[in-house]
Amino acid sequence: MSTATLPTFDPLDPIALDAQLDDEERLIRSTVRQYVREKFLPVVAEHFEAGSLPDGIGRDLGQLGLLGMHLEGYGCAGASATAYGLTCLELEAGDSGLRSFCSVQGSLAMFAIHRWGSEEQKQRWLPGMAEGELIGCFGLTEPDAGSNPAAMRTRAKRTDTGWVLNGTKMWITNGSLADVAVVWARTEEGKVNGFLVERGTPGFSAPVMHGKLSLRASVTSELVLDNVEVPETNRLPEATSLRAPLSCLNEARFGIVFGAAGAARACYEAALDYAKTRVQFEKPIAGYQLTQAKLVDMAVKVSNSTLLALHLGRMKDAGTLRTEQVSYGKYHNVSTAIDVARTARTILGANGVTLEYPVLRHANNLESVLTYEGTHEMHTLILGQAITGLPAFT
Repeated sequence: MSTATLPTFDPLDPIALDAQLDDEERLIRSTVRQYVREKFLPVVAEHFEAGSLPDGIGRDLGQLGLLGMHLEGYGCAGASATAYGLTCLELEAGDSGLRSFCSVQGSLAMFAIHRWGSEEQKQRWLPGMAEGELIGCFGLTEPDAGSNPAAMRTRAKRTDTGWVLNGTKMWITNGSLADVAVVWARTEEGKVNGFLVERGTPGFSAPVMHGKLSLRASVTSELVLDNVEVPETNRLPEATSLRAPLSCLNEARFGIVFGAAGAARACYEAALDYAKTRVQFEKPIAGYQLTQAKLVDMAVKVSNSTLLALHLGRMKDAGTLRTEQVSYGKYHNVSTAIDVARTARTILGANGVTLEYPVLRHANNLESVLTYEGTHEMHTLILGQAITGLPAFT
């Protein structure tokens, strides 16, 4: 029988998941966490209230080597999938808008160019995007084609020198900030191609979308393409079907699996700290059974979500992760994070609805996370088909 001294129980890491990380992963995790806590959290509430993204986020994340960090070459760090996931976890512990910026830049726009672009396109765009000097966005969703991208109406017509694009995209993160938009359109032959549309191209505009009650510390835009001419050199040559944009979405979904666990952790930490200091009936509310039941439920859910994310990260690094398993992670972790955020709000009482504390900000953000990169219902059907072998999408 071992006589080793047991480590101290950590209420913020109740099943000692930190021990599952290697030294490099801990360093990356700690570096991102420090940035979020020192530079981002002090200003996020005012930006959430104003509906704006803090200035310099691209350059900050670029200097930290986080943009496209899981890609190889062209100024990208070539980090592991798990390290990228841990980065998303810490970013979303700050705010879903911060993680969304990183995800759209690295897992959607940069990944699309890296995986489906030409060598010339990679050389032109990826180094600047990795540094955060150039910003990208990803234009797939349309007003009438969200969960069914095969129904997209944006069209690409071939000309003597290239292509003419016409259509509208909606709910595009970073759209108004982007130097380049990866726009997906259907050709006259019925194929789905990707095109790099540069800022300032005649006929192309990206008006900001207002009135959001979620993801407010993030720039969300519409993309309008009115007879936009792009040269053949701006077409992603390897992307000729829906497989291309869907592969990008799967990369972003993987980051969400970790990110949702980060949002849940932030809510749990806020509730635990509040419960230990808020006194009612002459003792901290953490000393009451009902409050402890809520804290235990949150601690278990946060740990289970983080453990699931780490497991899927190890699978991705080993090359064994299936798309259905990414859906499993998003299905579980996002809905669980919403439960944690709502429970945390009840512990904080009326204070929980203010921007002084993060819980309702996270809860509102998670309503968007539940929908984008595949709605909860779509991931249900993906898993349902995988389990039964029978499609039920229509």
